[in-house]
Amino acid sequence: MIHSLYSNKEIFLRELISNASDAADKLRFRALSTPELYEGDGELRVRLSFDKDKRTLTIADNGIGMNREEVIENLGTIAKSGTKAFLESMGSDQAKDSQLIGQFGVGFYSAFIVADKVTVRTRAAGAAADAGVFWESAGEGDYTIADISKEDRGTEITLHLREGEDEYLDAWRLRSVIGKYSDHIALPVEIETKNEEDDTVTWEKINKAQALWTRSKSDVTDEEYKEFYKHIAHDFTD
Repeated sequence: MIHSLYSNKEIFLRELISNASDAADKLRFRALSTPELYEGDGELRVRLSFDKDKRTLTIADNGIGMNREEVIENLGTIAKSGTKAFLESMGSDQAKDSQLIGQFGVGFYSAFIVADKVTVRTRAAGAAADAGVFWESAGEGDYTIADISKEDRGTEITLHLREGEDEYLDAWRLRSVIGKYSDHIALPVEIETKNEEDDTVTWEKINKAQALWTRSKSDVTDEEYKEFYKHIAHDFTD
């Protein structure tokens, strides 16, 4: 299985946040000519939340989203044909693993490194609320797809974590991974914070969310330069 062959599990979070950033970029570009795609909400972001009881980690963006055809093309193809090719090409070498993620262009599939089931709820920007799409797969070669209602645009990915992956149900662990891989992402990455006394929910930004070229050269670390290059070039070799 993919999770047993992969040597750097935490990379899945970088991949999913990178996908969310791409979705935001696509929305910004299309909204230049069609501003109504923003649907009155131009504050683009990605949000992380987790449920320890249900053992789920959710990454949600309010980017361009997908319609049914795009879900089948982008996710269904991976589920049907990606499994065998991915596993045959994977190795135990960390650098090779990272490179293959980039070569396949299937960062989404890296979710199965830590999850035994992945659920996606998405709606394309500008589409009606009842044009949402539900997609779910255990990464074994098949998937379920259905039409749903989704009030907000964008994509919500819920990982049903495998036994032994409890570290990704910890806010400090998630902060650490995001600080390591996604600090350079211009898109704000927010984590859900719950007040146990009154059950109120707030969202805290946990990355710098500032493009590298707007920061002083002395403030940018070598690691940030490397991760930024990997993000824009989809080159995950060191």
